[in-house]
Amino acid sequence: MSEKNEIVLVAGADGFIGSCLVADLLRQGYTRIRAVGAKPFQQWNQRIPDVENIQLDLKDRENCENVARGVYQIFMLASVKGGSGFIEKHKAECMLSVLISTHMLMAAQKHNVQKYFYSSSASVYSITRQTDLNGPGLREEDAYPADAQDGYGWEKLFSERMCRHFQEEYGLYTRIARYFNVYGPHETWFGGRENVTAAICRKVIEAKLNGLSEIRVWGDGNQTRSYTYIDDCLKGTHLIMNSPILEPVNLGSTEVVTINQLIDIVESIAGTKFKRAYDLRAPKGVNVRRSDNTLIKKMLDWEPSISLRDGLEKTYRWIYDQYTAREKGGAAVDA
Repeated sequence: MSEKNEIVLVAGADGFIGSCLVADLLRQGYTRIRAVGAKPFQQWNQRIPDVENIQLDLKDRENCENVARGVYQIFMLASVKGGSGFIEKHKAECMLSVLISTHMLMAAQKHNVQKYFYSSSASVYSITRQTDLNGPGLREEDAYPADAQDGYGWEKLFSERMCRHFQEEYGLYTRIARYFNVYGPHETWFGGRENVTAAICRKVIEAKLNGLSEIRVWGDGNQTRSYTYIDDCLKGTHLIMNSPILEPVNLGSTEVVTINQLIDIVESIAGTKFKRAYDLRAPKGVNVRRSDNTLIKKMLDWEPSISLRDGLEKTYRWIYDQYTAREKGGAAVDA
């Protein structure tokens, strides 16, 4: 039986990356997709038709066992997450995601799941390696000695270790990607859990449409980041799932910009310019976060194909349509 005719479970299908992964699997010809998310259906980033959509809280062990029954492969993207502002204020809630990881791994072992993918994060990396703006990119081995981002980062690092030990002791096939700032259409763009790409797009749109002259920026704008467009993320995810690499792998872009430069790009897309009010008391995250892609390039010949400018233009246009539809009191535009 072809793998595409076996059941594939996407845990966290209510979120940005998970919902896009479901749509991508459908496009590839997978015929039995089980999409699971904890949020009510109306709050899903996307609810893809023609798949088995299930609303369940995967922190519950019995729920994990039920959805994993008969499954060939699992993409585990379910966790409590959000932008830096949310993560810094909800450390305990983020740590509770370890229940999802624990119970899903146990369910995968019990039901003889053949492949298990875990979406980790660049938040696992040592804080001390993310202070020098001129420092090198983060390599996979830089996660140890461990000094992860408090709350969210520690949960991700611990769940990585569980995957490793389930593989070593029980023979469960596990693969791990460390995502770096994934963005694109369908990402969360308001409500307090959005990432910086969506937040900047929304702020520029709000200012432009409301005739404002200024936008608020968290920090001094000199924080440095790399951003990964969703299509590149999905391609890398499939490559890692089917790769021989047993250790966590960076999945990010090497194109690096400051927050100020990110705003410059979005303003140029919008055809406008604003003053910037820097809020030095707001959460700003680490000084620098960039991916070293040596391993994924060498082993899987993967590198991003979408430039930051092109990806931001697609993202800005989508958020603009969503914003204007909401302001008119109509339904969001699914495009």
